[in-house]
Amino acid sequence: MADLRRLPAHLLRGTFIWASHRPSLGRLATAVPLTRPMVRRFVAGETLAEALEACDRLRGAGMHTTLDILGESVTSATAAREAATRYVDTLGALAQRGLDGNVSLKLTQMGLDVDPALCRENVGRVAAKAAEVGAFVRVDMEDSPKTEATLTLVRELRATTPDVGAVIQSYLRRSADDVERLIAEGTRVRLCKGAYDEPAEVAFPTKGEVDASYRRLMERLLRDGVYPALATHDDGLIADAEAFARREGIDPSRFEFQMLYGIRRDLQARLVREGWNVRVYVPYGREWYPYFMRRLAERPANVLFLLRSVVREGR
Repeated sequence: MADLRRLPAHLLRGTFIWASHRPSLGRLATAVPLTRPMVRRFVAGETLAEALEACDRLRGAGMHTTLDILGESVTSATAAREAATRYVDTLGALAQRGLDGNVSLKLTQMGLDVDPALCRENVGRVAAKAAEVGAFVRVDMEDSPKTEATLTLVRELRATTPDVGAVIQSYLRRSADDVERLIAEGTRVRLCKGAYDEPAEVAFPTKGEVDASYRRLMERLLRDGVYPALATHDDGLIADAEAFARREGIDPSRFEFQMLYGIRRDLQARLVREGWNVRVYVPYGREWYPYFMRRLAERPANVLFLLRSVVREGR
């Protein structure tokens, strides 16, 4: 088995991002039996019932959850409306089962590339259902050309349904200004590093710069943000957040760590044992291929990790 860590990180990242946009590769991946056990590590299942069972298990382990129905970049109004309906149904099912009322969605799945007005209508339907059942909606961030449209829509939604939050990517150069505005507006922010292939004039090109940006934004949000979510699996950044919170007297109830389903389960459990809030991002659905490729792009060594896990756990 080749050691992927010896290959240039930018080459591997670019390859996985490129593959995430190739439907033909997605169709091939879904047909290959080997991919199934690997995908199950990152994806809770293809059905709502499977996702609810995963949320139940995580609740039993002391963790919170947010559900994400996989699918993005829809090309028809019908598909966008159907995606919104699935979210409305999911929010109803979460409420009925007494699970965390918390979902995450992408605007391209709601029809942003088809018709911005349609997208606004669809997300509005989801937000209205969330308000009805006392739930929270997080609007995920996508590639940089959509950043401004995403933040604008979040701002518009919060005028009538305040329990809507945004995501900020630390690798974007604009993010410090965006964080200041979101703090001033009282918008809940999930901070992540970013998983799209962006030009250097838009995003910091090196890991060191991205991490430094993350630390600055993390500290700013911990001081003055409204219940920020720190989305990272980076041991160093998590240790920095723990140390900063203790040093500044920031109670654990004022923020949470967020991690992806199936990644660093040991770290998730350790944080819960030590009294920190942990929310797991639980994706489900048949459109898992682009999501799976981006997880590999974020950290190509995950390929080896997954293969070894499949062999070790017999999954």
